[in-house]
Amino acid sequence: MSQSLAKILLHAVFSTKDRFPFLQNTAVREEMHAYLGGILENLDCHALAVGGVSDHVHLLFSLTRVETVADVIKELKRSSSAWVKTKSPAMKKFAWQSGYGVFSIGFSQVKSVQAYIAGQERRHRKISFQDEMREFLRRYEIDFDERYVWD
Repeated sequence: MSQSLAKILLHAVFSTKDRFPFLQNTAVREEMHAYLGGILENLDCHALAVGGVSDHVHLLFSLTRVETVADVIKELKRSSSAWVKTKSPAMKKFAWQSGYGVFSIGFSQVKSVQAYIAGQERRHRKISFQDEMREFLRRYEIDFDERYVWD
């Protein structure tokens, strides 16, 4: 095959440092989601959904065939953190947690994951970020040690 083609769909999740509710303000949160989507587009990673609540984000995107997952997440965090710190004095201490979760999904799951991301505010009235991540880790059969998952 003379052409390299790929369609890799990922659902990424990461939190603010210590789950501090930096994104409590709806306008700032929506701006952050749009900014994260823009970073993905600049990396040739098509954003299919970006959402979340005051202390974490979910991103559904297609991974370009020339970037690594680690490099994309690093750029998302680096660029968005630098950007949001310029928004107001209250955001000067903004930081993302050092870790993240990334899960592969099938093309047939796109609509359900988009709906899941869109329903974050409703979901988190009942469940914490930590419990949500534990569900993902168990669903995807990822071994983890509670002592090292949270920061």
